[in-house]
Amino acid sequence: MLRRATSIAIVGASNNPARASFFVATYLLSSTAYDVYLVNPREKEILGQPVYASLSDLPVVPDIVDVFRRHDDLPGVAQEAIDIGARTLWLQLGSWNEEAAAIAESAGLSVVMDRCIKIEHARFHGGLHLAGFDTGVISSRRQLLAR
Repeated sequence: MLRRATSIAIVGASNNPARASFFVATYLLSSTAYDVYLVNPREKEILGQPVYASLSDLPVVPDIVDVFRRHDDLPGVAQEAIDIGARTLWLQLGSWNEEAAAIAESAGLSVVMDRCIKIEHARFHGGLHLAGFDTGVISSRRQLLAR
């Protein structure tokens, strides 16, 4: 999914640096080639990017709709993703909603739940960085501490 995609819409994008959606948006905008679109009806600009009130307001159809919303909002966002023609519904870490998944899958969308798109991208594209961890070592062995 991540290799085929060229655009990602972040639904529930926040201008608060303490929010996960802000961190993910920062990473995607600065460390990837994706076209990133931010969606939040209460914001006008985040990270110097315009913010759209809804998925239907986007100038393009995003390949992936990455969702940072409350559990009860997820089925509605799934339907919005279908309505605009997105290919993938991605629910961030901590988000698992069988109803939203069923809605999206019944319309032919791929669904990812309880995964961080930043972490998954970094795992497949060269490591974690940008305020994450980039040790340059991929190992399950515990490193010995120098004395």
